[in-house]
Amino acid sequence: MYPFSFTKAANTREALNAGRSGGRYIAGGTTLVDLMRETVERPETLVDIGDLPLREVSVTERGGLRVGALVSMAEAAAHPKVRALYPVISQALELSASAQLRNMATIGGNIMQRTRCTYFRDVSADCNKRELGSGCAALKGFNRTHAILGSSDDCVATHPSDAAVAFAALEASVHLLGPDGERSVTFADFLLKPGDTPNREHALRQGELITAVEIPSLPRPLKSGYLKVRDRQSYEFALTSAAVALHVRGGVIREAKVAAGGVGTVPWKLPAVEQALTGERPSDHLWAEAARHAADGARPLQHNRFKVELLTRTVERQLRTVGGTK
Repeated sequence: MYPFSFTKAANTREALNAGRSGGRYIAGGTTLVDLMRETVERPETLVDIGDLPLREVSVTERGGLRVGALVSMAEAAAHPKVRALYPVISQALELSASAQLRNMATIGGNIMQRTRCTYFRDVSADCNKRELGSGCAALKGFNRTHAILGSSDDCVATHPSDAAVAFAALEASVHLLGPDGERSVTFADFLLKPGDTPNREHALRQGELITAVEIPSLPRPLKSGYLKVRDRQSYEFALTSAAVALHVRGGVIREAKVAAGGVGTVPWKLPAVEQALTGERPSDHLWAEAARHAADGARPLQHNRFKVELLTRTVERQLRTVGGTK
């Protein structure tokens, strides 16, 4: 670990001033400290934002849900409003990590966590995320866990967050506060696909803070859930996952929200699956037909071709779990 200075922000103004000067924000630190120890991240200054008033979960005026950036994963998963309104979020959080990590890690930090690509974390390997222009060792290396959707010739690393998949499915927005004031970014625009700039992973500007994640009001009744497929049952990242939310009224699917994890460079929304579901009556045949679109546009690599079929089956299974069968 390289030397660094440490300061604790007593309020939002102090945090923004420190961030504007190049300080890196830290809350739970469950990802950043690991990366610093591995010398992947080398911040000169850490700014502890743990005392900022960003720990509230509340229902918005329009009936959506706002989760403060410093709410811990464990607190969010257990919150009665989260469990009642959006069980897909609770389930994604509970499947994300060990209990110890969920107690420490925050919602804002979770969606900002960096890839689990082994080449990214190996400073002796070529990685365009660490050093743009150095190359991507995963392209010709062992790439079993890497992305089949949203990749580029410069990066094939997956985004590791489970909660982010649920937020993407529900079309959440990220609230930000920075030197230029407040703004909101849709989740689809907040996390960036690699393209030819894989070192740029998010839409944050210099010195900006995540203050909350907001889920919009969705039609009721809404059934939702999260399925994670992994190599082992405990504390493992997804090979594939599916977040599904369905609004069924009068025996017809009026609205469908579906996203996948473990397969994309960002949490991957599945609009073709959603379109195939909307206006149809739930059935085993419908689930299978809609899920066939889950891997549309996939670009599998040498060792992860199995993810195409696995993704299709994962989405079909979760559609059936959430939507039922007839």
